[in-house]
Amino acid sequence: MDEKIPVAVLGVGEHGSKHARELKQVAGAELAGVYDLRPERSREVAAELGVRAFASLDEALGAVRAVSIVIPTTDHAPVARRAFELGVDVFLEKPITRTVQEAAELIELAGHDGRILQVGHLERFNPGVIAAKAVTTNPMFFEVHRLGVFSPRSLDVDVVFDMMIHDLDLVLWMVGSPWQSVRAVGLPVLSDKVDIANARIEFENGAVANLTASRVSTERVRKFRYFQPNEYFSIDFTRRDATLLRVDRNAPTPQIAFQKLATQPQDPLRAELAAFVESVRTRSRPLVGGSEGKNALALAEDVMNRIEQHAALVNVPLGRSLGHSGES
Repeated sequence: MDEKIPVAVLGVGEHGSKHARELKQVAGAELAGVYDLRPERSREVAAELGVRAFASLDEALGAVRAVSIVIPTTDHAPVARRAFELGVDVFLEKPITRTVQEAAELIELAGHDGRILQVGHLERFNPGVIAAKAVTTNPMFFEVHRLGVFSPRSLDVDVVFDMMIHDLDLVLWMVGSPWQSVRAVGLPVLSDKVDIANARIEFENGAVANLTASRVSTERVRKFRYFQPNEYFSIDFTRRDATLLRVDRNAPTPQIAFQKLATQPQDPLRAELAAFVESVRTRSRPLVGGSEGKNALALAEDVMNRIEQHAALVNVPLGRSLGHSGES
């Protein structure tokens, strides 16, 4: 059996502690320890998982070959840069960095140093997405809804970067064409950040995507629907399944044929962390590398810029954050 890759988790808030627990279950990984700016939090999670609580960032980086970074986005670039300097491969939660320029600098540094850089766009590892993507050929129209109830965790990040960015990444992946225009509106409802947003994106190949993200809904909805000639796909992220609808023209009269696509059950977070560890082991390019993370961030920035333009037009004040992954 191949030697296990020693990994540390940097930032063990609510989501980071999930990373640590899942890495304990990844066959090719050895969770060496955790580090958090709050020593008591490091010790708590380390004790739960039977691993080391590192006393400093450099101590953690000196003990492993790879790290999962689950900290505020404002700190992604300097921490990842330090990891690369010490020869450590990096998994960065989304969004990749605070700015597109920071993302470009990290990508260049990773390439220069021969380091692995993977970005945590989790939905690419959702079984429903995997099944649908395998039979997608020419998607031309997307209708996407990602709705959730309000959580205090989201007070310092706009819904575009916290929620919609997942779907922006998927649409970019599915379409495979640059975008050429964006129209968007968004409003603060329960915070001073954008709590609900809608974007219409047109791509150079003619594809169009209409996306809505909200954290002020009364119910949780994760629906991703899209159409290509003669076919309609519906993905439910929560159920982790996908359905394909097409017209059966072989019947005496045309009939709608429903096909539930075959999926392989897997936990998306564990799957993406296992894929990262495998990239570290084989030195192979991740499915969601730095370039993919940068493109999703650039599109999210474009959406936010259009929202800000509309807000200024209708005189709605927005308190835009510097960027945050949702971890504290």
